[in-house]
Amino acid sequence: MQGRWVYQLGVLRNALDGLDELHEQWLDTRDALPANTQAGTTDFDDALAEHHAESWGYLDDWSTHGRTVLEINAAARKARSSLAPVPAQAPSRRAAARR
Repeated sequence: MQGRWVYQLGVLRNALDGLDELHEQWLDTRDALPANTQAGTTDFDDALAEHHAESWGYLDDWSTHGRTVLEINAAARKARSSLAPVPAQAPSRRAAARR
């Protein structure tokens, strides 16, 4: 286990929380727009651009630290665990052919 993983996972978790919060805010903002407001109108596009601008910091965190998830997965696959079942050995072809 790498010591930096704890920190990096914390950054990624915070980024996900921030993105979730911004998404909820976007849905509220979108729903508050006048009924005839749709993509391509100034009001909609300005609100969406603001949402995207607020999201960039969190997305940058994922760009910087996201590889950590792959590193942890690779390390977990290589590590032996007493919790993982030992795969049964398949019968050899010779033994199967004799039956």
